[in-house]
Amino acid sequence: MAANRIKLNFPKYPLSIRQTSSGEEIFDIIRKQYVALTPEEWVRQHCIHLLVNYYPKQLIAVEGSLKVNGMNKRFDILVYDKNLKPFLLVECKRTEVEITQKTIDQALAYNHTLNAPNVFLTNGLSHFIIALYLNKARRHLRLSK
Repeated sequence: MAANRIKLNFPKYPLSIRQTSSGEEIFDIIRKQYVALTPEEWVRQHCIHLLVNYYPKQLIAVEGSLKVNGMNKRFDILVYDKNLKPFLLVECKRTEVEITQKTIDQALAYNHTLNAPNVFLTNGLSHFIIALYLNKARRHLRLSK
């Protein structure tokens, strides 16, 4: 198993991986193209495959741009509701990155622009959901460790 393919705390999905001259690539079912298989992308693709079981692909955006404090940033995954308003912001980290207050603060800073009522943070091994009320964290729910 390649270093980028650590077993994650997600169900097993039929991921399409290919070898190219520049390294391994994984097919993104939302962007409809192969992307470089980095440790973070491995987590992101598992998360996408989980989300499409609950939300239509058309309501999911991957690696979109946003401005945070005047700086250009990119979110990992954003799920919209049926009215096309942000519903769930997903921040993915590679497995070696622990979900800490710094990670939570990063996601909440991104969400200050997006105003999604839910934020999901994962490193593929641990998952957290933050439900928001008036842009203030109401509760943190640890899903797994």
